[in-house]
Amino acid sequence: MAENVTPAQFPIPQHEDDHTRRDVIMIAAGGFAAVGFGLGLWPLLDQMNPDQSALSLATTEVDLSHLEAGQAITVMWRGKPIFIRHRTEKEIEAAKAVPVDDLIDPIARNANLPDTAPATDQNRAGKDREPWLVMIGICTHLGCIPKGQSPGDYKGNYGGWFCPCHGSQYDTAGRVRVGPAPQNMAIPPYAFLSDTKVKIG
Repeated sequence: MAENVTPAQFPIPQHEDDHTRRDVIMIAAGGFAAVGFGLGLWPLLDQMNPDQSALSLATTEVDLSHLEAGQAITVMWRGKPIFIRHRTEKEIEAAKAVPVDDLIDPIARNANLPDTAPATDQNRAGKDREPWLVMIGICTHLGCIPKGQSPGDYKGNYGGWFCPCHGSQYDTAGRVRVGPAPQNMAIPPYAFLSDTKVKIG
């Protein structure tokens, strides 16, 4: 009479390589899956980057060679008007004569200097280029665009800029002197590339 034989009595021999091969296959499959997931996710992440038109607005280069003393231009940077004025000696002297203690806002608001820099004319004007004033032409009260860039504009009692909406007046260094505006007009990050060219941003 034949005996019943169970598989446990005759185990199939296992090779030590079997576990190693399985581990390698599992790791390789996991690696391929991760690479595939990354490649599938890349287009989604890449489309979140700013496009070339936005990157081109990150900086603006402006040629100033045609501006004579007393003239001003407005250029756009990141959707904001940038006032650039080639100030006269009289405008510079008027700005220098104002004590910082007399100002509504004693802070320079210059992105090129520390946040606590005082609002002296030197801290508002171009470094080593005193006649040049480069600032964001937006009133700090409600975001209006002040008058004073074009010839014939009323510049207020301080020879700078006048916001007709609520009467804020800025001096020849762009510092608020009268009105509800709480701060001086901001100075954007910029650097002179040459005597007649400035890069904003």
